[in-house]
Amino acid sequence: MFKRVAGTKDILPQETLQWQTIEDLARQVFSLYAYQEIRTPVLEDAGLYNRSLGEFTEIVQKQMFLVNNKEDTYALRPEGTASIVRAYIENSLDKTASLSRLYYIGPMFRLERPQKGRLRQFHHIGAEVIGSGEPQVDIEVISLCVSLLKAWGVSGYELLLNSLGCVQDRKRLMRQLSDALRSRSRELCDDCKVRVEKNVLRVLDCKQEACRRIVSGLHIGSSHLCGDCAAHFSSVCQGLKKLGIEFSVEPLLVRGLDYYTRTVFEIKHKGLGAQDALGAGGRYDNLCAELSGPQTGAMGFAFGVERLLLIATPHVHKQEKPLVFVIGLGEEAAQEKLLVLDELRTHNIPATTNLEEKSLKGSMRQANDMKARFVAIIGENELKNKVVTLKDMSSGEQKELSLPDLIRTVSI
Repeated sequence: MFKRVAGTKDILPQETLQWQTIEDLARQVFSLYAYQEIRTPVLEDAGLYNRSLGEFTEIVQKQMFLVNNKEDTYALRPEGTASIVRAYIENSLDKTASLSRLYYIGPMFRLERPQKGRLRQFHHIGAEVIGSGEPQVDIEVISLCVSLLKAWGVSGYELLLNSLGCVQDRKRLMRQLSDALRSRSRELCDDCKVRVEKNVLRVLDCKQEACRRIVSGLHIGSSHLCGDCAAHFSSVCQGLKKLGIEFSVEPLLVRGLDYYTRTVFEIKHKGLGAQDALGAGGRYDNLCAELSGPQTGAMGFAFGVERLLLIATPHVHKQEKPLVFVIGLGEEAAQEKLLVLDELRTHNIPATTNLEEKSLKGSMRQANDMKARFVAIIGENELKNKVVTLKDMSSGEQKELSLPDLIRTVSI
C-alpha cells in the first residue's frame, strides 16, 4: 500500500471547510485593500532561487526540491516572492501600473525535517507591493497583516520589527556581527562557523541551542543605519503607532533570506511552540534589479496556513447553506427527483441524492451520514398530488409542499 510522503498532509473533506474559510476571509481583506490575485507556477528555474534567496541561505543549501534533466535544473518553489518578482519582470507589469499590489495563495515546498508546524509541502497566503520605496508601503503592508489576523480571529500574537537598512548599512551590520562573533566562534555549530565568514546574518537564524544562546547575548542597536534609512524606519514606526498597531523593535531580527533590505518584521504566537513564527515579511528594494528588472522598491509578507489553522481553528466558522437530500421511491419518482435536484441547484441550494436504488430507511440513513439538514421525499402519493414531502432532520417536522414552496422553505 502506498502512503503519503513524509512531511506532507492529506487535507480531508472535514478539514477543507476550515481551509476555505481562511482563504475566503483572506480574499475579502485583500479586496478591501485593492490587491489583485496572481498565480505563478510551482516549478521554476533553480537559478532564480540561488540568485534571489542567497547562496548560503538554509533554503538554497539544504531545503530545495530539485528536478534535473540533461540541460536544466528546476526547483519546486520554496517561497512566493521570487516567483512573483520574476513574473512581474517577465510580464512587464511595471508598464501597466506604477504600483502593483498582488496577493497569492498556494503550496510551497522545502526539504525539511517534518515536525509540528513544519512540513515539506506547506501553504502560504501572502502579498507583494512592487513599485515604491516609500514608508507608506511598509505601513500599509503591516496594517494589512493585522487586518488579516483580525479577520481570522487570531489574537495573542507579537509583532516584531527591525530595519536592516540599505546595502551599505547591511555591510556595516555584518561587520559588527562578525567582530562580535569571531571571538566566540569555537562555541558555534559547524554551519555557523562557516556562516561567520560567508554570510554572518544567517547565524542569527540558527536554531542550535548554543548558537541561539550566543546570539541572545549580542548587543546590536541601530547604529548601522544611515540617515535616510533611520528616517525611513522612524516614519514606519510612527505610522504604525498612529494606527494603534502594537509592535516591538527587535535589533536581532534579520529574516532568513538575503534579498531583504530596510524594514523586516515577524509575527509570533506562543501557541505554536518552538516553530512560533506565524507570518513574516519585509522590504526587498534591490531584488527586481538583481533579477534584471527595473530598480524599484518592493515589500511583501507571507503567512503559513497550516500554522494559522493551529491557532485560528477555534475562531473559524463558515455558514453553509443547508444540504437537501432528495429521495425518489420507485422508477417514476427517480426520474422526477432529477428535476427537483436541478431546480434546487438552479436556486443555489446544495442538493444531492443516492445514486443507487435503496429503501426509504437506507436512503434516510445515507442522508443522515451526509449531515443533510432536509430530506425531500418523492413517492407515489407525492407524484399523484404534485408535491414533495420535506422533512427537517433537526426538528423532525415533516410537511407536504409544492416545489416553489419547497425552494422558499429551504432558502430561509
